Amino acid sequence: MLDVIELERMAARTHEDIFLGRSHYMPGGRVFGGQVLSQVVAAAARTLSDDRFAHSLHGYFLRPGDMTKDITFGVDRIHDGRSFARRRVQGYQDGVPIFSGILSFQDEDEGVEHQLPMPDVPGPEDLPDPAADPERHPQSRRLLAANPIEVRHLEGSLMGPAPVGAQPTQAVWTRVRRPIGDDRLLHQAALAYLSDYTIQEPSMRGAGLSWAAPGLKVASLDHAMWWHRPARADEWMLYVQESPGAQGGRGLAFGRIYARSGELVASVAQEIMLRTPVTTPA
Repeated sequence: MLDVIELERMAARTHEDIFLGRSHYMPGGRVFGGQVLSQVVAAAARTLSDDRFAHSLHGYFLRPGDMTKDITFGVDRIHDGRSFARRRVQGYQDGVPIFSGILSFQDEDEGVEHQLPMPDVPGPEDLPDPAADPERHPQSRRLLAANPIEVRHLEGSLMGPAPVGAQPTQAVWTRVRRPIGDDRLLHQAALAYLSDYTIQEPSMRGAGLSWAAPGLKVASLDHAMWWHRPARADEWMLYVQESPGAQGGRGLAFGRIYARSGELVASVAQEIMLRTPVTTPA
């Protein structure tokens, strides 16, 4: 994860700053959407002073990315104000955009505060580690252990073949698997990375689907994120998620990310393509 967030700055520059990013391995060959989100945050931050931090991102996944090819990121410095700065970032492969988004950064500022309280749920230590589940196939356990993001579901994982009750909500404990230092902007990029992991599942749960459902097709369409408070992505956080509805082959989900202390550190919204084979009655 850290390797892909570390972008290469290109010497060429017209009206945009240009960066080059790599992709890590994914079993299906497509670039993980959270990886692109983290790279977009990192690219935009590289065009700003280090005393401004991301507070919002709004973007669209336009095409599936190929993990074997580099991604070129173009950053347009569309606004630099006294307190806020905005950047438009596009990611390209083979000369066509695969992601387009706008991010906003802000100086540290004081103001009114309130938040929805964190639910009272069992801690991550009280939940099974899927990477250590002896009932899983050894290859599945190895893939989970190699994933930079650690996740523990409170309602049970959707990775198995067991039927899922139709309930469009879930909560997971999640964190980056290993310590990543103290750079706040790096933690913001890492939080963007993990924000795309599991947020599709409330829409799937609402339809009673697991990842093993035959013919299931899922793809992220857009993603919005708001960073509220500083947070360490390498410490356990509670990601509370719900899907208010699904229709037209799409599902919408909202998420709230809490630090273990109970502080609300980020909010997320994502719409996905969610399709299953249509069965024609006899």
